[in-house]
Amino acid sequence: MATSLEQNLSREKIFAASLEFFLDPIKPFLQDDTVTEIMVNGHDEIYVERRGQLEETSARFESADTLLSAVHNIAQYVGREIDEMRPVLDARLPNGSRVHAVIPPSARRGTYLTIRKFSKERLTLEDLLEFGSLSEPSKEFLELCIRLRKNIIVSGGTGTGKTSLLNALSKAIPDEERVVVIEDSSELKLSQKHCLYLEAQQGDTKGRGKLTIRQLFVASLRMRPDRILVGEVRGGEALDMIQSMLSGHSGSLTTVHANSARDALIRLETLSLMSDVSIPIYVARAQVASAIDLIVQIARFSEDGSRKIVAISEVQGLRENEYQLQDLFVSRRTGVSRTGKVITELEHVGNQPTFAREAFEHGLERMVHFSAPLWDLKPATRS
Repeated sequence: MATSLEQNLSREKIFAASLEFFLDPIKPFLQDDTVTEIMVNGHDEIYVERRGQLEETSARFESADTLLSAVHNIAQYVGREIDEMRPVLDARLPNGSRVHAVIPPSARRGTYLTIRKFSKERLTLEDLLEFGSLSEPSKEFLELCIRLRKNIIVSGGTGTGKTSLLNALSKAIPDEERVVVIEDSSELKLSQKHCLYLEAQQGDTKGRGKLTIRQLFVASLRMRPDRILVGEVRGGEALDMIQSMLSGHSGSLTTVHANSARDALIRLETLSLMSDVSIPIYVARAQVASAIDLIVQIARFSEDGSRKIVAISEVQGLRENEYQLQDLFVSRRTGVSRTGKVITELEHVGNQPTFAREAFEHGLERMVHFSAPLWDLKPATRS
């Protein structure tokens, strides 16, 4: 008699085979490591993102029904339903790639299917340094800030590489720490051994089994975390995260959709007000200003599709109820390479953070080699 494990393995094989059949028109893109996203805009129009640039392909599904059958196949595997009453599906393929589908009548041109591929290779800060997204001083500064347990927000627009940067930054977390990772759809893979991964669940048609990012965040606080990483803050969980930062859970890392450091703070403020806990706007603003230490702004350059850090800014609280920000590093364009790649340099602008003494006070001065101008490494003089 087959065991439940054998049955599950058999089911996985059957699904993988059927999925390969249904997704055959886009199979080459699923296997192409240079393709990061596949966008099906109806059965006869397919785009891919390759090295940050969109490309229209000649690939086609045989018919609208063929594409719709592929979406139903994915839904069946993840135990969810997609129909006219529930026209949106979020799921994950066996290889970890994230799937989003919308079907008619909500999708006016036919079934829309978007697949964000799961990257097997994890970028490191050393990779970002080699790509020109970071400089030696900025890389070292960020590593020290993580060791100093600063609360850091990675801010950027859609497709700018926020999650990849968050994963790269996480490598600076000391190996001995217990880290809880919370995501809507699991993408992060930390190098530390002592990591717990939590993933939100959509639930069934009656809402049973649903687990939100916010519920997972509250649960994580009871798991004795040294740090909490949230893949992306997009709802009322922002308030829980901000308040946990203020109550002793420092060193948190997360991402937010925003086009500038100031917009990122306003976004967090707005999301905090979406919580079911009613607080005045000035309280939300004050808490955000007190909790967040640094914002790392990332952007995608339309000229060549490259993704680069464009600024690292310190949050310095409020003045006359307005967020005060100090740029520490700003990206300066220096030219274009022979291959058409934008060349930038993330330069220190001359400012020191308000916590410039902390590297010395925590005995980390031995780690300072390239970022010395940002730190006060001299023993305090007695007056």
